[in-house]
Amino acid sequence: MSEADAPAYGVGHRQRLRERLLNGGADAFHDHELLEYILGLCIPRRDTKPLAKRLIETFGSYSSVVAAEPDVLMASGVSEAAVAGIKFIEASAVRMLQAAVHKQPVLSSWQSLLDYLHADMAHGIRERFRVLFLNGRGMIMRDDVMSHGTVSHTAVYVREIMKRALDIGATGLILVHNHPSGDPAPSQDDISLTKEIIETARRLGITVHDHVIVGKSGFKSFKALGLM
Repeated sequence: MSEADAPAYGVGHRQRLRERLLNGGADAFHDHELLEYILGLCIPRRDTKPLAKRLIETFGSYSSVVAAEPDVLMASGVSEAAVAGIKFIEASAVRMLQAAVHKQPVLSSWQSLLDYLHADMAHGIRERFRVLFLNGRGMIMRDDVMSHGTVSHTAVYVREIMKRALDIGATGLILVHNHPSGDPAPSQDDISLTKEIIETARRLGITVHDHVIVGKSGFKSFKALGLM
């Protein structure tokens, strides 16, 4: 049943949800209740609990629903207005995590970086390759997605990365990409590309600090794995 077919719903239930949130915080809610309220803001006078439960069951988790691509959500019976509401929640969460990363040297706030990268990239259905460009103090100068790809591949051009680094005067890089399969283990192509970038950057006096692969199941760091 689509949201348009859902029966009319009173305001009393949502008022009680608001009161629980204000009095008890997010810990007072199940995941489906958080999503139910978000959907309710975009779908007035409808019972959004069944839709919230169905979406979480379909996508596997609350975070997966929030991170899902808009066209995938709409194909699951969610209206454009409700999809926009969900994506605004995602954008707000990512923006908060991003701010925490950008205000301090990134190498000394590694967990904050991982939290940000996971929120922004772990649930993507297409590969993205991003580069964090660092200055001499380890602060992020630019945080750029250099390439968008398919479900299993993205084209990365080493020359473009180096040109961007030289143009802005970056002295360090952190490479990041996601694996839509969910498994963050590096492939042989990942290893070969990383070696090429490290060697090219070294010749230009630029340090590659790490290459992080993000997956739903976690992270893999090339530095921690001894691959660089």
